Amino acid sequence: MTQNTPLSARLPRLPLHPGDVTQRVLSAAQLRTRGVSAAQTSAQCLPGGPWQHLLPGVYLLHPGPPTGQERLHGALLYAGRPPVSARRGAAGPSEAGYGDAMVTGVAALALHGFASVGELGALHRIDVLVPRTRRLRSTRFLEVLRTASMPGPVRVGEVPVAPVERALADAVAATPDAADVRRLLTEAVRDGHCEPASVVRELSEAKLLGRPAVVGAVDALLAEGRAVAEARLYAMVREYGLPEPVWNVELRLPGGPGLGGVDAYWPDHAVAVELDSRAPRHAVHGVSGRRGGRGRGGPPGGPGARPPRGGGGRGPPGGPRGRGAGGGAGGAAGSRRTRSGPRAPRSGSIWSGSGSRSSTSRRGSCARRWTSRRPWSGRR
Repeated sequence: MTQNTPLSARLPRLPLHPGDVTQRVLSAAQLRTRGVSAAQTSAQCLPGGPWQHLLPGVYLLHPGPPTGQERLHGALLYAGRPPVSARRGAAGPSEAGYGDAMVTGVAALALHGFASVGELGALHRIDVLVPRTRRLRSTRFLEVLRTASMPGPVRVGEVPVAPVERALADAVAATPDAADVRRLLTEAVRDGHCEPASVVRELSEAKLLGRPAVVGAVDALLAEGRAVAEARLYAMVREYGLPEPVWNVELRLPGGPGLGGVDAYWPDHAVAVELDSRAPRHAVHGVSGRRGGRGRGGPPGGPGARPPRGGGGRGPPGGPRGRGAGGGAGGAAGSRRTRSGPRAPRSGSIWSGSGSRSSTSRRGSCARRWTSRRPWSGRR
């Protein structure tokens, strides 16, 4: 060392907290606000140094392999950094620096609690959703997905995550295996993460319903939604002490035409309930893209018509079917049928006597009161 050798600048002391991932992974802008220059950062990241590059402009402040949370935080820092035109001031030390970016795809499902996707640290890829105007490249373990309409994020801890329906659509788009797609969609409905109709709507807006891996999975999704809705109806009757209805009947006028099939019917009150667990899978044609226009289902007998229902007698949904009596206060009789297997998902509608379709539903089930016994005539 001579008198002309420059003295190396001393690295500022950083407040590192082993339990806080936001202090172990920092962006270049966050390091500058802490007094660490670009030259000092590069020196720390030399081979054998205490730091390492995680992503472009993102640094891991320890030499070991990154954890799943560190990779997730680093991906959001990389995708959430503001564009060059908007970098007027450096982010403060307390700011997360995520911007509009949010986690989606399989990584988002792991944060939402899906058991079939495994732990976050075992994932080899993290999908991050950003606005379409951002010009970011996918790199290393990070996959950047651009969209014209950003959904509202859901906070899982401090991490912005896409809603379950959107995360499912992005995960299905990157999953070629039909069994994996079926497992993801079935778990979403069975475990109560979302409703079947909202999932199918999101898949249709993403133009995924025509994929071979999705077609059969959607049928399983609707069947699972049907089973969940039946369990809710049965629990509602039991928990609230309602009179025992006649289950799964066809309503007919005495000596006249049929009025349609319902899932539960109270003859003494002339009240019928039908579970509306269908989804607009067959009714969506020619959508222009995500967030584009949506088609409408046709009347009974058209493309959106309901297939013939399975039958049953008195008994809870999914339970044994017996022989029951027909008739009711409104003059309608209930005809019994036998069901040999699970009922096919319905894609049609129940039409009232006035010719207007009753489609109001809540959480997969829809209660309708029959005010007229005249069947739908095909004219509106």
